[in-house]
Amino acid sequence: MARFSNPFAFTPLPVIILTTVTYVALFSGLLTTHLTVPAHPSKTPSGTNLTQAWIDLETITRYHHPYNSHANDDVRKYLLSRVKQHVTSKNLTDHQVQIIDDNVSNVTFSEGSTTVYFEGTNIIVAIRGSEDGESFYSANRAPENGGVLVNAHYDSVSTGYGATDDGVGVVSVLQLLSYFTEEGNWPKRTVVLLLNNGEEDFLNGAKAFMRHPISQVPHTFLNLEGAGAGGRATLFRSTDTEVTSFYKAASRPFGTVASSDGFKKHLIRSETDYVVFNGELGLRGLDVAFMEPRARYHTIEDSTKETSLDSVWHMLSASIATTAGLADDTSTTFSGTGQPRSDGTVDAGTGSEAVWFDMFGRVFVIFRLHTLFALCVTLLVVAPITLIGLTVGLSKADKNFLFARKQYVHSPDDDEPIQLNGWRGFFRFPITFGVSTAITVALAFLFQRVNPHIVYSSPFAVWASMFSAWCFSAWFLLRGASAMRPSALQRMYALIWVFIGSFALLIFTTILVQNFQVAGGYFALFYFASVFFALVLSYIELFCAPKKSAYVALCDQEDSQAQHADASSRPLTGSTSGPRSGDRSPLMDDDATETTSLLRGDRRSFRRYDGRRQSTSEGTDSGERSADLGHAYPGEQKWSGKLPNWLWIVQFLAIAPINIVLVGQLALLTTSGLYQTPADGSPTLFIYLAFAVLTTLLAVPLGPFIHRFTYHVPTFLFFVCVGTVIYNLIAFPFSREHRLKVYFQQQVDLESGMNTVSLTGLDGYVQDIINELPSAQGQEIDCRSPHKKSRAELKKCAWQGLPVHVAPTLIPFGNKTTPDSWLDYSITRNKSANEASIRLVGQNTRACRIMFDTPATNLVVGGAVSDDPRFNATTGKTSEIRLWHRTWSTPFTVNFTWDGDAKSSGRVVCLWSDANANDVPAFNEVQHYIPNWAVATKYSDGLVDISRAFVV
Repeated sequence: MARFSNPFAFTPLPVIILTTVTYVALFSGLLTTHLTVPAHPSKTPSGTNLTQAWIDLETITRYHHPYNSHANDDVRKYLLSRVKQHVTSKNLTDHQVQIIDDNVSNVTFSEGSTTVYFEGTNIIVAIRGSEDGESFYSANRAPENGGVLVNAHYDSVSTGYGATDDGVGVVSVLQLLSYFTEEGNWPKRTVVLLLNNGEEDFLNGAKAFMRHPISQVPHTFLNLEGAGAGGRATLFRSTDTEVTSFYKAASRPFGTVASSDGFKKHLIRSETDYVVFNGELGLRGLDVAFMEPRARYHTIEDSTKETSLDSVWHMLSASIATTAGLADDTSTTFSGTGQPRSDGTVDAGTGSEAVWFDMFGRVFVIFRLHTLFALCVTLLVVAPITLIGLTVGLSKADKNFLFARKQYVHSPDDDEPIQLNGWRGFFRFPITFGVSTAITVALAFLFQRVNPHIVYSSPFAVWASMFSAWCFSAWFLLRGASAMRPSALQRMYALIWVFIGSFALLIFTTILVQNFQVAGGYFALFYFASVFFALVLSYIELFCAPKKSAYVALCDQEDSQAQHADASSRPLTGSTSGPRSGDRSPLMDDDATETTSLLRGDRRSFRRYDGRRQSTSEGTDSGERSADLGHAYPGEQKWSGKLPNWLWIVQFLAIAPINIVLVGQLALLTTSGLYQTPADGSPTLFIYLAFAVLTTLLAVPLGPFIHRFTYHVPTFLFFVCVGTVIYNLIAFPFSREHRLKVYFQQQVDLESGMNTVSLTGLDGYVQDIINELPSAQGQEIDCRSPHKKSRAELKKCAWQGLPVHVAPTLIPFGNKTTPDSWLDYSITRNKSANEASIRLVGQNTRACRIMFDTPATNLVVGGAVSDDPRFNATTGKTSEIRLWHRTWSTPFTVNFTWDGDAKSSGRVVCLWSDANANDVPAFNEVQHYIPNWAVATKYSDGLVDISRAFVV
């Protein structure tokens, strides 16, 4: 019994302890890494000041400050004064640091049928590299090795304070200015720090930066963003391996290439300035951003009280490490040809696609996508060949018990087979896998059917129910099968099936890598490699078993001795043919009855077919022969007694930890990226199915070992499953910590006087919110699908709301408004052609639109610069033009033509986005009366749209 008291043997207690401790420890580590932020150090690098950074953050996030607000001007003035104060305090010259207060650049560009005219108000600071030339940039020459651009936008949305979107990025840029102008930290290449204005509305600020000549200086970039409120700053995406390698120097790296794939394949709908710097300017770089909780994104909860100094330091420290590495790189990696391109983009060379991920926020792994492909192909070829070779080796060694049914004893008087039971347990794992996975998928459909939005506030309750359901059902089936028909090969057969499944997964991953450059399946390489290694150990383990011929001979010898023992126990009657007539054999009882054993008279036959031969037999000789075969686990094939009883530990540690970490990280990333997207109109079933698939990948490494569990842990998991399933089915899906986002918009028609307020959100819940508003009481609420395709799953519910007070000349009364001079326009038409000019002005705003019923062509905006081939909106057809001035109440002039009809019609619209001055009472009402489980955000660029129809 020494085998079963061994603390390393493949017996229940060691298996339960090791597997449970491993899963709990790794899950705890993953959750801690994902949900907490490393503490900021007491002493930061020379040139940085976290106290000042926090003061700056509190100052710029005091009010909502979208581009179209007066608070935005105040933030700009503050940031410009901070930049100048810093340069002055260090006595830096214009030759060292150049401040560009860009009130000149403007841009006109088209996106589909929408055209945008924007006047930029960016703040640019250029720190000349110690190894760069005398001038920062030249209109006639592009820099040979380029520099580094670091960008953050200082505008917020109209419904948020912008602490992490993008206040932390802004103060990080200010700290980078202080750091790189400190003695000993001066960069070798020029560092361009950009504080752009207008990111929240069509990425306008980054577009305007492209119009400035200094945009030709940098070849690499680091974009700092925010899509959540607090937590860790993650590496969203990168352009290539070479530039990503510099992020590796961050003390607390965080992120995985799967998020980059999400943007690349348009699974993530939102965008950042990254697409402008890379896709249009031609730079190579990184996108670092806060990613959760998304429920606070673009709401009043994006404030300093929802973030921390730790989050500031996490982004700042990564920015310092990455920028310093890029700025000190004097190689030609990012230099391209060194000549400007004819289309105005930067030639920064070409990099290689990258695969990258972090390990517990401390270690950053990066390699090329081509390397991943090569490793995948290599394993797909080598693994099957290796297993075939091992199978042949086992057969030649006469130790291949896999799929071995029986072995004949070649003796003249005995041709009965000895059962080896090699097939026993072969089909258990695929059946168990199918049933357990089906149960998990069924839970996904159940949650989606009964309480589809519970994932919004309780994603970990969903995870707990699915994981516990899979594990319990797998244990129930595998343990039950093992109890009825024990098999020493059950673990190995389970590994064979996992090998087959991971082999198919690796083929799929290889196809994605080669044909679609999708790197997020990198975990499949490690999954397959670890399973392959564990399976090889099982093959090697069989080499320790006795030869089949020796085992059969030993069994035959045991049977012969057993027969001899039986014969010697009979009475001496002078005959061996059986008892004489009238004699009673001592082996026989009275006459046979219904309860008489059928095997009692054939002990030899019983021993030859029974796979559960006891380790102790009658007589001393039998005990000695059992010792020759070792001690098999009770009930399992006796030939397994010589197998190493500790090798399972190596197999488990090979297959479980790496896959738990890699798949667990992807599961948490998926959770953060998806669990609150239903408020944006995304379907919930996809989320639950993604959880089910990842749950299966997380639980499968436990499959080959779980049949050794006793009932204690599975029973606990059963109650966890029942409790979480009940909770997921009946709990209210939103909470104070995870508020449902609804989208506010107010539209006023100055011709009809109609004043419509709307909230867009999940059907059923948005109506409950509106029922709490005093202005909506007694009104018929009109709910319909919104015009935006991205909101197709939501309902837009409208009612006659409170009047607005955004312009001094507006005269409100009741639920209507008297049009005055709030929105004014005039049209001049060339009667000899389909050509006209619209002059449009809005009071107390700097954002307007023109919507064309008949698409317009040859658009020209007064004051627009059209000498840049990247910004030419004079061709193509436009259904809408968005207009942005840098000054207030300034007229727009738009010239256009149209085809077909003799007349052109449409609407002129101006926007108001300032919620600070109580100019939008309807929005204030929503914020005041909205339930504590919901929060309001903007539906469009403006909180209020005022319009009038026109006909040319």
